[in-house]
Amino acid sequence: MQLEIITPETLIFKGEATAVQFPGLDGSFQVLNNHAPIISGLAAGTIKADLAEAIKAGGKTNPHITTENHGKIIRVVVKGGVMEMQNNKIIVLAE
Repeated sequence: MQLEIITPETLIFKGEATAVQFPGLDGSFQVLNNHAPIISGLAAGTIKADLAEAIKAGGKTNPHITTENHGKIIRVVVKGGVMEMQNNKIIVLAE
């Protein structure tokens, strides 16, 4: 599924993910491929995404992103925001 994480200043990440965890207002939750359409507010916390392909170590990455598992997992700290998933596309508008 396509994942985009955007702030008012910049595009943080755009790529393919297999699973994404969010810090929801009522607790954390995860979405997988073919999840039902959803819109949710986000609390301050960390978005964790399992990527379909690893981020290359030599590639230019956003300073807001930390990687794990040889670039297959990314984490992005947010102060809040909103996410929408529809038709296997996730858009996160983050603070």
